[in-house]
Amino acid sequence: MSEAITSEATSVEVVYAAIEEAAGLRNVPCSPEKVVPILSAFGPFEGGVIFSSTAGQGDGADVDLTIQVPKAIGDPYTHAVSSGLLPETDHPVASLLADLQERCSVDEVLIDFGVVSGFNKLYVHVPRDPQTVSQLAAVPSMPRAVAENADFFARHGLDAVAMIAIDYRRRTTNLYFHLPTGIEREIIVSMLRELGLPEADEQLLESARKSFRVYFTLGWDSSKIERISFARSLDLPLIKDRVEPEFARWVTNTPYTYPGDRFSISIVKWTPEGEQFNAGSYFQFGPLQWEVLNKILR
Repeated sequence: MSEAITSEATSVEVVYAAIEEAAGLRNVPCSPEKVVPILSAFGPFEGGVIFSSTAGQGDGADVDLTIQVPKAIGDPYTHAVSSGLLPETDHPVASLLADLQERCSVDEVLIDFGVVSGFNKLYVHVPRDPQTVSQLAAVPSMPRAVAENADFFARHGLDAVAMIAIDYRRRTTNLYFHLPTGIEREIIVSMLRELGLPEADEQLLESARKSFRVYFTLGWDSSKIERISFARSLDLPLIKDRVEPEFARWVTNTPYTYPGDRFSISIVKWTPEGEQFNAGSYFQFGPLQWEVLNKILR
């Protein structure tokens, strides 16, 4: 990746047509009645638009769309609630975006929704002002699990958080740690063992070692880390060997708008139940996303 890619504002109609195509490739029903209101509330689209899906879901498969929120929408959470996309709640999850915006320099916010599940989460992207674990632990509405796992993160050399996800449906948050030079095999093994998660085979370890981000899922109801995930540029040989053929075909055929090859990522997630595979493909880039990816991809 070298030549800069920027995108003009893309209309709701163009993005909906792309979603419909991507969902069709995954055999996921896509209804304009469900999707267009979300697009209309957050369009037009001046930045990144990314498709993602999880393998092994069978009839419960979904296709998610992540889109950059226009700068004019200063409070995306309140905007989603007032647009009827999320219910009001007095849970701390409702305050987390505002608390983060008060305490750090937010470069961009993105929303995530499924064509089946609807509005799910927000991503708070802070690559130019990465937050330490101690800074995030001090945020009033942040789950206590962040502070309670601070020693775990420190033992494994993790401190620079480039993005925070706020999942309003599941009431969890993800901390995305930046990995400028990948991550050592021994650290992956240690983290999985310490969290009581299934061991990884050598092929998975080799793939995860080249990750540009590792992220952890935590909630408000427990101090336990619920899930650990490793994100890297698409490892198609790994994906093809471990998921249904339809999923591999999906990630290599989604629509995109820029010159050259499609850019995709693959993610392996570990939970107590075992491994899970997710993949994402970029429909269009925002300038910041292109800048960040050029610095971290190997």
